Amino acid sequence: MEIIERTITEEIDGLRLDRALTKWELPYSRTQLQSWISQGMVKVNDRPAKSSYKVSQGDKIWICVPDNEEMTIEPQDIPLNIVYEDQDVIVVNKPSGMIVHPSPGIYRDTLVNALLYHCHDLSGINGVNRPGIVHRIDKDTSGLLMVAKNDMAHQSLSSQLQEKSVDRLYYALVHGVIEHNSGKIEAPIGRDPKDRQKMCVTDQNAKEAVTNFRVVERFRHATLVECRLETGRTHQIRVHMQFIGHPVMGDPKYGYRRDISPFGQYLHAKVLGFVHPRTHEHLLFDSQLPEEMLTKMEELRQES
Repeated sequence: MEIIERTITEEIDGLRLDRALTKWELPYSRTQLQSWISQGMVKVNDRPAKSSYKVSQGDKIWICVPDNEEMTIEPQDIPLNIVYEDQDVIVVNKPSGMIVHPSPGIYRDTLVNALLYHCHDLSGINGVNRPGIVHRIDKDTSGLLMVAKNDMAHQSLSSQLQEKSVDRLYYALVHGVIEHNSGKIEAPIGRDPKDRQKMCVTDQNAKEAVTNFRVVERFRHATLVECRLETGRTHQIRVHMQFIGHPVMGDPKYGYRRDISPFGQYLHAKVLGFVHPRTHEHLLFDSQLPEEMLTKMEELRQES
């Protein structure tokens, strides 16, 4: 059994215990944390507490994480927008709002649940919870994702990602008008010390992160940009665009509070290219922007 120890800081003082725990970057859902709280596996100042307990700055928190139990991931008949498929690879256009793979407390309605229903031959390199998953995109980011059907394909695609030879182009609607036509953001990304659920540009425990961008269209108070990734850090485009003063529109984590969108952030993985693991042919896929993003762009044009 693993013990996680944390201290309540000023930023989360006064929150309910279950909500406070979600402010840290823990690999567990709020549902899972609430379950552990109800079982007495979460202690505040060495005593079990209820989910409704209001934490105070300085409180010592102990979370007793039980030994991992293998999840049973059930196939679900969830429609998939499959762009390409053969015996080795599937390319899927993921909608905004869909989580890529299960995690503790989240067992259903993910892309993996849908893939298991669609086909049973997925690679096992990433374990039972992430069969076939070579790379991820955020829940509220839409767009193209490649999935491996066997270990040979998985190893090949993973190597291409590590070698930075995979083509990945994202389209993002960002706040403000970017005056220059293109740019390169080279800024290391690591955990935000003030909020463990967020990333930030920092020199502390950070990794190299490089994003190239090109202006596609300007609006009165916004810009449509094309972003090409040289690295694949968590929330990279969202963090980098916020860093240069142009956060992604609708982003609940790095954007403006007044701008929260039910659609999520206006960020779409539009283009994906890689060398096929078996045939060695270079495959390149281009997807349409989601309807919600097109509608938002039309609204911005009307304002210009």
